[in-house]
Amino acid sequence: MNFAELGVPASLAQILEQQGITTPTPIQAATLPDSLAGRDVLGRGRTGSGKTYAFLLPLVARLDASKMPAMPRKPRALILAPTRELVGQIHAALQPLARAAGLSSVVIYGGVGQNPQTTALKKGVDIVIACPGRLEDLMGQGYADLSAIEVTILDEADHMADLGFLPGVRRIMDKTPRQGQRMLFSATLDKAIDVLVKRYLDQPKTHEADSAQSPVATMHHHVLHLSREQRVPVLVDLTSAPGRTVVFTRTKHGAKALARQLNKSGVPTVDLHGNLSQNARTRNMEAFHSGTATTLVATDIAARGIHVDDVALVIHADPPTEHKAYLHRSGRTARAGNEGTVITLMTDEQVRDVRDLTRLAGIKPTTTKVSGPGHAMLEQLAPGERSTPGGLTIDVPTSTGGGGRSNGANAQRKRARSTGQTNGQSRRGNPTSYTSETPGSGSGSTGGGQRRRSGGGSTGGGQGGAQGGGQGQGGGGNRRRRSGGGGQSAGTSTGGRAHSASSFSRGR
Repeated sequence: MNFAELGVPASLAQILEQQGITTPTPIQAATLPDSLAGRDVLGRGRTGSGKTYAFLLPLVARLDASKMPAMPRKPRALILAPTRELVGQIHAALQPLARAAGLSSVVIYGGVGQNPQTTALKKGVDIVIACPGRLEDLMGQGYADLSAIEVTILDEADHMADLGFLPGVRRIMDKTPRQGQRMLFSATLDKAIDVLVKRYLDQPKTHEADSAQSPVATMHHHVLHLSREQRVPVLVDLTSAPGRTVVFTRTKHGAKALARQLNKSGVPTVDLHGNLSQNARTRNMEAFHSGTATTLVATDIAARGIHVDDVALVIHADPPTEHKAYLHRSGRTARAGNEGTVITLMTDEQVRDVRDLTRLAGIKPTTTKVSGPGHAMLEQLAPGERSTPGGLTIDVPTSTGGGGRSNGANAQRKRARSTGQTNGQSRRGNPTSYTSETPGSGSGSTGGGQRRRSGGGSTGGGQGGAQGGGQGQGGGGNRRRRSGGGGQSAGTSTGGRAHSASSFSRGR
């Protein structure tokens, strides 16, 4: 069955076809006949099952059919989502459809200035895609009036409940007309969501497809039992294989520290967590989407709603504390029918916790004891030739240069060089940009899949081999730390702080 047969207008189906989307996913096939007919819909499906188009298609079709003009401060449709990243990704999926129907839209979330958002609302927009907090703030200031809303959509409703957004969601929903169409999509349906359903949906048609409680058959689950000191080397082995990888840690500090360690090992990596500014979060996600970064290290902020195609591997560097988080984290791979692999790293003291976690999640993983990098199972889980082209760092241009390469003093103020000598140049005109950072090289070589840097040094404000035996000399304030090979390596650490190889999993 194709989209046209489900009732999707030909103009919208054609836009999907231009993007290579011709076959509806199960959640789309189940919900579209009812949602296109104007009924309230409750859809249950795991993230990545195609829920976004399941509600965007009927929303655009309805607004296009009613032909009402956009009115100042009175949007015609509202989509609520729990995170800024999800709001941005829904907006990106909406834009081609909205353009075809001549509809306008605006995203509303915190962490950025409100002026562009209020300007759009005052001018008049058809569709608002918003996080609850900032929208409620703008409503209180008189910039948004929801009395003309024709369609309201709650996406990732269970995640909004987990984040404590439901009181705000209820206050927002109370301002929308009762006669409007309402759709609620959620991976799980618990008591908190049931309250929303009973209060706001009118005789909803309930559809379930590929829910979070039913992991897809194309997702392969593995547990690697290893020692604490082997976690980072094993992560370097796995993330240096071809393809995109998402690695989850328990804490914000852990995500930042692990991203730094992977970059030091030559794996292009960005992080995503609550301590980042909105600009940094956007920049890091763009780097991961574009392939500039091949690995994303994230806390549970990214476990839901982050839509990145072709993520072949999800790694739980820190096992999550509860099974719902495991399922939603794991949902970053095996999306839209593709296969994917999920790996959990487990130390001796975590055996009982991981066993309970997987039992509650309803999965039976394959457990393998791994001694370190180069183990045959690592090649099987992440096949392909390993490569460490160089980690990422951020160049911040000087105030007088107007772009171009950062000078040495400014670079030292902004960050500590963690590896070798920097290649690449800042993109002219951008306030921040990524450059490649190659690991310090030396006389040693790698073997058996192990990419441990050896002695030798690199100059230019960088740190020498961090794991090998020799010394690396950096300009500008040296800090010594013990190297993996039993010797010492010296390098700069100005502007930053040294972290141990296992700092990401101390549970801080």
